[in-house]
Amino acid sequence: MNKRLIAGLTGLVAIASLGLGVAPANATTGGEPDGDLHPDVGLILFYAEDGRYRCSATLVSPTVVVTAAHCTEGTLGSTLVTFESVIAEEPPSGFPLAADPTVGYTPAELAAAGYISGTAYTHPQYSGFTDLDNWNDVGVIVLDEPVASFGDGYADIAALGTLDAIKKSDISKTLFTAVGYGTEMRKPDSGPQKPQPMTYPLLRRYVEMPGQKLTPQILQTNGNPNDQHGTGGTCFGDSGGPVYLNGEIVAVTSYGYTANCRYLGGYQRLDIPVVADWLATFGV
Repeated sequence: MNKRLIAGLTGLVAIASLGLGVAPANATTGGEPDGDLHPDVGLILFYAEDGRYRCSATLVSPTVVVTAAHCTEGTLGSTLVTFESVIAEEPPSGFPLAADPTVGYTPAELAAAGYISGTAYTHPQYSGFTDLDNWNDVGVIVLDEPVASFGDGYADIAALGTLDAIKKSDISKTLFTAVGYGTEMRKPDSGPQKPQPMTYPLLRRYVEMPGQKLTPQILQTNGNPNDQHGTGGTCFGDSGGPVYLNGEIVAVTSYGYTANCRYLGGYQRLDIPVVADWLATFGV
């Protein structure tokens, strides 16, 4: 694998008990606060053996949330799900801690704290960032209780081959919309003025990205906020969040090429048989 590729850069953020830290994943660089534009896009939070993490995800049926495989693999206990557009303007995040981090959240704990709970599942052919030809970085959270759509029906996943219909010469002219709860790359209020991932305000954002390349498994985009055709890209915490084309989800955020989230981003396609067939087993 290309050493410049940072696995999961665009989606997974570690959350320590004293604050929010960064681990393999991605968040929005540039872009705008989402408000109520994409109400079916939520934040998921879960425990693994090495800490607590957050990603982004999308409600696609009353009981199924679609995200990235690296946001579901190794989950301990239940996954917290929330669709609040603004989580916190400044720390702390307000998320509850598990009574026993070694077993993760329980449904009772999350219900008592006012959050939705669910069980994580990982695509059985997920390569773990080892094989771009068989990437399969997709996972789902099956919710313990049905959730009503927040808009005019649930988010739609694009039909098979939707991205293949785009001419190779037109991919760079095509704008894709990514949505997620990722960190924002900006200069800090004080100290060294080098742009860095800033967790707060922790909220849902969207960004427009021109396509860069398409493979049988991956959609790649240009996430430079200075690109004249786009508004930025994804960054730490956006992993698993949706990528829309014409109002339908064509991919989920998977990885980035640099730690400053201002270059190329990679997105797991959902419009391919190996993914669609697996999602169908969950009624999607």
